[in-house]
Amino acid sequence: MRLTFIDFFAGVGGFRRGLELAGMTCLGYCEKDKFARKSYEAMYDTEGEWFHDDITSIDPTQLPKADLWTAGSPCQNVSIAGKRAGLYGERSGLFFTFVDLIQSQKEEDKPEWVLLENVKGLLSSGGGRDYLDYLSILDEAGYDLEWQVFNSKDYGVPQNR
Repeated sequence: MRLTFIDFFAGVGGFRRGLELAGMTCLGYCEKDKFARKSYEAMYDTEGEWFHDDITSIDPTQLPKADLWTAGSPCQNVSIAGKRAGLYGERSGLFFTFVDLIQSQKEEDKPEWVLLENVKGLLSSGGGRDYLDYLSILDEAGYDLEWQVFNSKDYGVPQNR
């Protein structure tokens, strides 16, 4: 039996690419940006998959049961390149909407795993308090946590970030 996943904040499908190469099956995706979504749909066969374009208006009862939920929630408010409104900023705060979706699921329907990605600036946002909140909220949602910082240059990407 293949493991399944739902791709939230899907972008152009980075998580999906890796997970499908690892043998997993995508059951659906959520992406608001119409240009990213158009690219995603051009690269992947999404026919018959669950889809929603706005995480803030998802009906949690309509989500397919999946082993894993992925999310690369918006980074603008925690990035060192931005004004650093923090995790509670309008865009980066969508992380809480993602966690609320998890918590709205019946216990037997919650994903066994979540895989999250964000910028290194999350570690120092709000003087480090935002990251502690991030970890605490996931812990309260029932997940054991493991985290690591990766630099894309170490994986063949021609940029140091």
